[in-house]
Amino acid sequence: MSFIEAKNLSKTYGSGDSRQLALNDVSFTIEEGEFVVILGPSGAGKTTLLNMLGGMDTLTGGSIVVNGDELAGLNDNQLTDYRARQVGFVFQFYNLIATLTARENVALCKDIVKNTLDPDEVLEAVGLAVHKSKFPSQLSGGEQQRVAIARALAKNPALILGDEPTGALDASTGASVLQLMQTMSEQRRKTVVIVTHNVVISECADKAIRIKDGRIESITVNACKKHADRITW
Repeated sequence: MSFIEAKNLSKTYGSGDSRQLALNDVSFTIEEGEFVVILGPSGAGKTTLLNMLGGMDTLTGGSIVVNGDELAGLNDNQLTDYRARQVGFVFQFYNLIATLTARENVALCKDIVKNTLDPDEVLEAVGLAVHKSKFPSQLSGGEQQRVAIARALAKNPALILGDEPTGALDASTGASVLQLMQTMSEQRRKTVVIVTHNVVISECADKAIRIKDGRIESITVNACKKHADRITW
């Protein structure tokens, strides 16, 4: 069985004349340790799909199995447990707590899950050991995003989800963040899924899933993917 198996997914919002079909018969698989980019324009359904994978939204139809968990069959408490155990989230705008240091932001996961990674070791892994006592306002955008990635990694999740994680960064900083996430996939066997409208990012992924109008338009496997620091923005 693949790490992620999505079959005939559908998601509908509203009812009657206001009914909106966000996902329509979406199926794909993702293997453990793959770095996958989900591409599509605004309104294509890519963020809805990411929310489904993260257990933050419910299905209207179909099924998603992630690392053995059938998400459609989980109640609210079970979905909360799934998010805590399995998933690390990285968002576009960091979502760090301004009154906590970088280390304290990363260490928060200890209050959520067991078997977390040491926050000092994770911050060192993302190149921020010397900045661990700084507050978010004292860090650059790229450094704050690396703290957000460290926070996601510290949970020691099997799945890392990124919602436009480089969208607020300049090209150089964005490339370094992508390189870090690529390393998590290749060296730590974390399954990484990013949604973006930036086609260039797909060049460093193992697989690119393109969505348009709520449907899968294409799935491309990169036989010769690029290293993140070699792509041109």
